[in-house]
Amino acid sequence: MAQQISESELVLMKIIWKNGGAALYALIMEELEKQSNEWKNNTVLTLLSRLVEKKFLKVKKIGRRNEYVAIITEADYQAMQTHTFVHKIYSGNVKNLVSTLLQQDILSADELKEIERFWRKENE
Repeated sequence: MAQQISESELVLMKIIWKNGGAALYALIMEELEKQSNEWKNNTVLTLLSRLVEKKFLKVKKIGRRNEYVAIITEADYQAMQTHTFVHKIYSGNVKNLVSTLLQQDILSADELKEIERFWRKENE
C-alpha cells in the first residue's frame, strides 16, 4: 500500500499541484501566508523533506534555490485515497458506498443521473 500523506503535508501538496505540479520554496511560503498559515521555515522544510522521502516530491536545484516537483498527480493521489477508503470502510463494496451517499443526501438524484450519463458515454 502506498504511503499516506498527513493533513499538513497535503496542504503543501495542494499548493504545488495548484501551481502546475512544481513550486519554488518562496512561492510555497507565499501561498501559506495567503492562507494565513504561520508555519515556521523549519516546519515547512521538514514537511517537504518528508514528502521527498515518501516519494511524493522530488527536488530540482535551480541555482541555489529548490524547486519542489510533484511525482504523483493530484488525480492519481485522489484515486489512490479513494481505493484505500473504499477498501477500509466498505470492504471494497462500492455499491454500499453509493448507497450511503444517496441515503445521507450527500449525492443528489441529479448528480447520480449525471454520473450515469458520464458512465454511458465512457463505455460507448
